[in-house]
Amino acid sequence: MSLAPRAVLVHRTTEYEELVAHHGTHGQAAFFLSSRGRHIEEVAERHERTRRALAEVTSAIPLTWRQARVERADLDRFLFAPEDVVIVVGQDGLVANVAKYLSGQPVLGIDTEPGRNPGVLVRHRPRDTAGLLAAAGGTSVDELTMVEAVADDTQRLVALNEIYLGAAGHQTARYRLGLEGDGGVVEAQASSGVLVGTGTGATGWLRSVWQERGGALRLPAPTETRLVWFVREAWPSPATGTSLTAGELPAPTRLRLTVESERLIAFGDGMEGDSLELTWGQTVEVGVCAERLRLVG
Repeated sequence: MSLAPRAVLVHRTTEYEELVAHHGTHGQAAFFLSSRGRHIEEVAERHERTRRALAEVTSAIPLTWRQARVERADLDRFLFAPEDVVIVVGQDGLVANVAKYLSGQPVLGIDTEPGRNPGVLVRHRPRDTAGLLAAAGGTSVDELTMVEAVADDTQRLVALNEIYLGAAGHQTARYRLGLEGDGGVVEAQASSGVLVGTGTGATGWLRSVWQERGGALRLPAPTETRLVWFVREAWPSPATGTSLTAGELPAPTRLRLTVESERLIAFGDGMEGDSLELTWGQTVEVGVCAERLRLVG
């Protein structure tokens, strides 16, 4: 007997909840905001809008389905099951936060604040939930390319938008950089770090670097099996070069970085608190991930 699907609602604590938790009461939070030229009414209204969206999405889940709810801070401790349907209620970035913990489960992005969020990943409104879940299995799904970093000690990191490799605090990182299948060319570098991103990430941090470089490279589409990479602020010196500072990574090509600093880190999608720790002499390879995020269109 097969299990009924489980709807897993992913959300994050609202700004209002964080303020009240920090300051103790609504009144103290209001005083704090007013001292900085803001009004709590706007923050409270956004909170209520999110709560209403969660309630509407929850009521749309079929009665025969199982349900679970997980807050963003608890994602690394939550066990997703193969039969789950993941419903992300919030911002685009929340979809990226959950992507690394999935293995093929479909993801439905629900936008709680249309017009405030770009809606690239949270493509639907709360009122659409019932129809989309009723058509589960027959709804079109976009398979979005992801990026992975694998260290020589088996540490592994997966991200939907981009992976950053460099020093904690974005200070000078020292390493040797090379590409697989590139004739063995390796360059010692000192820089502000290396950014490797996907077509989904090409709307964010990756795009800002791309624009600064004049847009010479063609950015990938979200479903394209290709990445682009940039070295940030490479420093030329007698011991370090600047000839390998940008390029493409079509699968299965990998970018290989060997650490020549006491400590470097690798983190994905802006989540610096969840990072790989790399020490002197370690090697990490970055490339297209075999898994993809299955986002309901």
